[in-house]
Amino acid sequence: MFNKEIRIGNKTVGENHPAMIVAELSGNHNGDYNRAIEIIHAAKEAGADAIKLQTYTADTITIDCDKPWFMTPGDGLWAGRTLHNLYEEAYTPWEWHEGLFAEAKKLGMEAFSSPFDPTSVDYLENLNVPAYKIASFEINDIPLIRKIAKLGKPIIFATGIAYEEDIELALNTCKEEGNDQVILLKCVSAYPTPYNLVNLRMMQGLKDKYDCVVGLSDHTPGGTIPVGSIALGAKMIEKHLTLNRSAGGVDDAFSMEPAEFAQMVKEVRIMEEALGSYEYKLTDKQIKERGLSRSLFVVKDIKKGETITEENVRSIRPGIGMHTRHYEEVLGRKATQDIEKGTPLSWELID
Repeated sequence: MFNKEIRIGNKTVGENHPAMIVAELSGNHNGDYNRAIEIIHAAKEAGADAIKLQTYTADTITIDCDKPWFMTPGDGLWAGRTLHNLYEEAYTPWEWHEGLFAEAKKLGMEAFSSPFDPTSVDYLENLNVPAYKIASFEINDIPLIRKIAKLGKPIIFATGIAYEEDIELALNTCKEEGNDQVILLKCVSAYPTPYNLVNLRMMQGLKDKYDCVVGLSDHTPGGTIPVGSIALGAKMIEKHLTLNRSAGGVDDAFSMEPAEFAQMVKEVRIMEEALGSYEYKLTDKQIKERGLSRSLFVVKDIKKGETITEENVRSIRPGIGMHTRHYEEVLGRKATQDIEKGTPLSWELID
């Protein structure tokens, strides 16, 4: 059993709260600290609740080696490079973290990171981060997960490349360390992700099977999938944010620009407002509008003793007369008094 209300800084993530919108900085700073600051400000203006970094160096995440298994896949966005070379370009200098976190907090956002080895966890703990994100490709790093779980802080898992047994092992590791603050993010580790590979309903499956808070780490173009995820129960949405998709950085090509991010946030909040309650009940406005529904009315003057027929009584708007379910029942009865056209029918008017 996992906690259904998870506190991340000043924000609560859970069933009765708006989804937490996380802007992923990743390598979109393109090696420029000031650009990273600009992205944080753009995230705030676009409505993000939090900014997320990635904490690693090329040497803490891999080794400098050009053997085939250290090369990026031949058909991907970063094809033909060594992992070490790619991460040298993409990493966020550790000496930036304190300033970037401080800037986010100054703007009223939460700030946390994805660590990729024990030394990065230690570094982030010194900065007092409120939560940790486990990247998709680290979900099977049990020593790393165990170290983080022992800290007692929320752990957010991306499930992009995870088999069910990977998820179960990661969650059991958290349970063993007494950490019940877990969020599972539906994710597809394809950059960008084609829509036909999203399989968004799986997010509901994660929620039902593991009985925890769920969300979406999304790499599809645009905001349609995040908005749809809200209707399926997402309580956290993570999207990459850049200032300009054509800037040439390692993640720019599949990231959202500020105006798109802002539109996504707006539509997410609209969807949350529109979802309302599971219980079937009318709003006050709907109850008021029932007055324009159908009911039985006298549509032709009727003399006392005259028979009620299809010609002089009909089901029409508005809805202040006798209920239409009595229509067959009143046909053939006699009027107890003269009834003027336009009078709502009632039992007092007929015998």
